[in-house]
Amino acid sequence: MGYSRTSTVCMIGTTGVVVTLEASVYRSTAKGADAVRMSGLPDSVVNQAQTRVRSAMANSGLRFPDKSISVNFGPASIPTTGSAADLALAVTILCADEAVPGHRLDGAVLLAELGLDGSLRPVPGTLPALTAARRDGLRTAIVAPGNAAEASLVDGITVLAPRHLSALVAWLHGQTDLEPERAGDPAPPAPLPDLADLRGQPTARRALEIAAAGGHHMFMVGPPGAGKTMLAERLPSILPPLTGDEAIEVTSLHSLRGRCDGGASALIRHAPFEAPHHSMTIQSLIGGGRHPGPGSLALAHRGILFVDEAPEWRREVLDALRQPLEAGEVLVRRAESTVRYPARILLVLAANPCPCAPDRPVDCRCPPGDRRRYFGRISRPLRDRIDLRIEVAAPPPSAILSDQVEAEPSEPVAARVAAARRVAAERWGEAGEAWRLNSEVPGPALRSPRWRLPPAVTGTADDLLRKERITARGYDRILKLAWTVADLREHDRPDAGDIDSAAELRLGYTIT
Repeated sequence: MGYSRTSTVCMIGTTGVVVTLEASVYRSTAKGADAVRMSGLPDSVVNQAQTRVRSAMANSGLRFPDKSISVNFGPASIPTTGSAADLALAVTILCADEAVPGHRLDGAVLLAELGLDGSLRPVPGTLPALTAARRDGLRTAIVAPGNAAEASLVDGITVLAPRHLSALVAWLHGQTDLEPERAGDPAPPAPLPDLADLRGQPTARRALEIAAAGGHHMFMVGPPGAGKTMLAERLPSILPPLTGDEAIEVTSLHSLRGRCDGGASALIRHAPFEAPHHSMTIQSLIGGGRHPGPGSLALAHRGILFVDEAPEWRREVLDALRQPLEAGEVLVRRAESTVRYPARILLVLAANPCPCAPDRPVDCRCPPGDRRRYFGRISRPLRDRIDLRIEVAAPPPSAILSDQVEAEPSEPVAARVAAARRVAAERWGEAGEAWRLNSEVPGPALRSPRWRLPPAVTGTADDLLRKERITARGYDRILKLAWTVADLREHDRPDAGDIDSAAELRLGYTIT
C-alpha cells in the first residue's frame, strides 16, 4: 500500500483554510478497482477532478494507477470547493503510487486547475489562499503561470509556476530546475478622473468633499446630464490611498472574483469604485450564490458603491443594503456554512427628479402622485441611512462653453480631506476609541457627556427633532455631519453654523 499527502487551500468566503490532501493506493480485486473514492466534503467540481487528472496524466506521459485509490480531504468538516485542488490531487496520487518522489513538496502548497492536456490553469482567490498558507507555515507555492504574478505579492513564499504537469514531475525527479517567480516593480497607477473636469456644481462639490472627509453616504437628485455620474466617478480621486494592509485586503476580494491578473501593478491602491447595473440580483449584490464569492458590496469595500438610477432598482435589492451599511460587513448564511464579507463602503445614490426625467424641470408633466411613487421605490429606512441629500442642477451653458478653467482639481481637495480625516482619527484615538471616521461614531457616544454639544449649538437639530421633521437616526447623522464640517473648517468642536450646515445637507434643502 502506498500513501502520500500534500497541501492545498480551500476558500470559505474570504478565509483560506489549508487542506491536507491524502491519497492511499492499493491493490484490490473488487469491481471498479481503478476508481477514485473521495472522502471529506468535496463538491461536484472536486469530484469531477479525477476525470481531469486522468487525462492530464495521459497527456503528460504518466500512467494513472490501475489500483484502488482512496483520497481524503482534511479537515473532513471543511467543504472543499472548486478546481484549485486538481494539481494537488494529481501529485498526491503519483507520490502515493511511488511514480514520483515527494521530498521536494515538504512545506509546499499546490494550487492550480489541470487542463485535459496537462497544462496548469489559473484559479481565483490565489492571493488570499497563499496568505493563509503562509500563516500556516508553508513557504513554497506551486501555482499556474497565470497566477504567478499575483502569488508573488505574498511575502515570505517562494513561488514556482510550471506550465505543464510534466514539467513539475521532472522537477520532482530533480531532472530540471524551476526558477522562482520574482515580484515585479509596481507600475505607476492609472490616473483617476479629476474634479477639474467638472464645471460649476459648487454645492455638489462641497457635498462630495464632506462625504469623503467623514465617510458619509450621499444621495444626488438631478436631471439627466447634470453631472451626477461624473461627480461619483471622481470621488476616489479625493479619498486617501489605501494602506499596504488595506490594499492586500481589497485586492484579495477582487482576486476571489478572478479580477487580479497581474503582479504588484495589479495591487489596488486607490479606493475601488463599483457601479453595478440596476437589474442586478440580491445575490450579485451581497455575494454567495451557486458559485460563492463576494458581491458588489464586498468588491466596493473601502471604496464607493454607486447606485445610479436608484428608483429603477428592485426595492428588495436596495433594502439588502440596509444591514451592511450599519454593520460594515455582509453575512451570508447557508445550510452548511456562514460566510462573512467585509463591506465598509461609501454609498452614493443617484436619481432623476421624476419618472419622465426631462432635461429641464419646467418640462416635467408628472403628477405629484407619480413622483411620490417614483421615490417611494427607495424605502424610507434606506433613505434614513443616507447622510447627505443634494439637488444637482444642470450646469449653465456659460460654464461649459467658457475657455477659462476655474474648477478646482482633485489634489487640493484630497489634501483637505486627508487633513480632516487625520484630525478625526487623532480625536477619537486619544479618547481610546477605534473609530477613525466621524460616520463610524455611534450616536449615543456623540450624545454622551464627553461629546455632547450645548443646546445653543444644537438648537436647529433639536427643533427639527421636536417637530418630527427628522428621526432619531437623522438627528445622530446631523451630529456626525457637523463634526466633519467642523473638521474641514478647522474648528475644535462644531458650532451652531456647523450644525445648520449639517442639517441642510441632511434634509437636502435650505432651512427656513
